[in-house]
Amino acid sequence: MRLPLLLLLIVGCISHLIATNEPINVYFISGTGADHRLFQKIQLPEGYQVKHVEYLVPDKDQSMESYAKTLIEQIDTSQAFVLVGASLGGMLAIEMNAMISPQQTILIASAKSSLELPKKLLWQQHLPLHKLVWPGLAKQSSFIAQRIVEPDRKNEGETYDAMLRDKDPLFLHRAIDMIVNWDRVEMTYDNVYHIHGEVDHTIPIRNVSANYIIPNGSHMMTLTRGDEISVILDEILTK
Repeated sequence: MRLPLLLLLIVGCISHLIATNEPINVYFISGTGADHRLFQKIQLPEGYQVKHVEYLVPDKDQSMESYAKTLIEQIDTSQAFVLVGASLGGMLAIEMNAMISPQQTILIASAKSSLELPKKLLWQQHLPLHKLVWPGLAKQSSFIAQRIVEPDRKNEGETYDAMLRDKDPLFLHRAIDMIVNWDRVEMTYDNVYHIHGEVDHTIPIRNVSANYIIPNGSHMMTLTRGDEISVILDEILTK
């Protein structure tokens, strides 16, 4: 009887060693007009592997919290994981952070609550002009708005144009509505880290409390300043 018990113990120890050596999944969640290509210049430290959360078209008038719940189905919560969200992705990561238990949740050029969003966006809760714009026009106007609001996108213009071209216009339309009507006001989290650009014109830094500030970083810095952001991610993940 002792030999089978010993074998079980040995097998258990080996399984534990294998499990503990498995890389930790880092789930990247992109912005409204972007996809997995937004993170193509991000390098993770050894022991972490990249996973991407894919967007679905939200239901009409779906809330940020409700939409985040549908995306959680793509995350393996049975093992250690990290969330990294840019822009809209960061807002969704904050909602997920309240529902599941990531090791860390990292925001890039995003907001931890509606209190960090610009007032010019939130007043549309009371005068929803964005709903009067049909989805196709909203998509076309995004090409123009990006160039005007965040001019340094020209550094990766082809990639940004390609990502935006591939976006479903209905997704863009409903995602904007989710942001406008986001109602989260909680700001303090023990496991949340916020990276923000000094000259982000989409979510101005004057509204934001960030742990790391990228000098001259814009709302597009996830792609345009990927090397610098990778260094910060390395620091956060290996704390």
